[in-house]
Amino acid sequence: MSILLTGATGYIGTSVLSRLIEGGHSVTALVRDEAKAAAVEAAGARALVGDVTDSELVARAAADSDGVIHVASTKDGDPVFIDAALRGLGDSGKALVHTGGLWTYGSGEDLTEDSPAAPPAITAWRGANEARVLSAEGVRGIVVVPSIVYGKGTGLARLVVDAPRETEGEPAIRLIGDGSQHWGTVHVDDLAELYVLAFELGGRGESYIGASGVNPTVRELGEAVAAAYGVVGGVRAETVEETRGRLGEALADALLLDQQARGTKARVELGWEPNRASLVEELSSGSYAPASIGAAE
Repeated sequence: MSILLTGATGYIGTSVLSRLIEGGHSVTALVRDEAKAAAVEAAGARALVGDVTDSELVARAAADSDGVIHVASTKDGDPVFIDAALRGLGDSGKALVHTGGLWTYGSGEDLTEDSPAAPPAITAWRGANEARVLSAEGVRGIVVVPSIVYGKGTGLARLVVDAPRETEGEPAIRLIGDGSQHWGTVHVDDLAELYVLAFELGGRGESYIGASGVNPTVRELGEAVAAAYGVVGGVRAETVEETRGRLGEALADALLLDQQARGTKARVELGWEPNRASLVEELSSGSYAPASIGAAE
């Protein structure tokens, strides 16, 4: 199938592109410049240079496709892109897979697609765009909802790996808050497989949470980093005010959410099987560990 993909050179989109190509799909990647065009062409896609806010370009590209996967979700770009993609897809019944985020549901011990929305300020803008996709007529509007994405040594996990080491007394890694909050997590390659399954099999008006079911506390993550890097003082808690001052209030409030999710719906309805190493394992001996970082340099 011919798929219009945004975000193909980004953290998540690179893995989605790879998975689509491996699955035999033909991909047109909407990219911003010639350097990104060269990157996606080297990966096996056809490049389309332009911007997600170019409504005429997006509408034409969507019309020429067998469906759209929109990974490059942004506050300013989404309203224009969604309307243009829907106009291009028309009443075709083709898929428009949009990107949401687990933070939208706020804190919860077992978050599902039916959990009420309680977004922090940083993601409050997402709701209207997701509703537009899910309620669209004539297409299969689908939302993939990533939890905290990790893998390949990057992503938000770097905030734990690169956290300040205390210098008074024994070195210790500063946590985000007191570290008692859980993070729903998903490996970037597992998430990429979910995007493809959602495109191929997802139902109209359905959302699918991308969560591995492994929900470590931030303290557990910090302790894994301290052990891997030989930080003898282990970890040190911060107050909420300290974390807000260090990371900014908006991001801090999202990272302080206590979220656990299992991704059951995607497993049952789409046959999704997230099975990569956990984030704790990646921090201890995988792509974030000192030996892996040194080998990559």
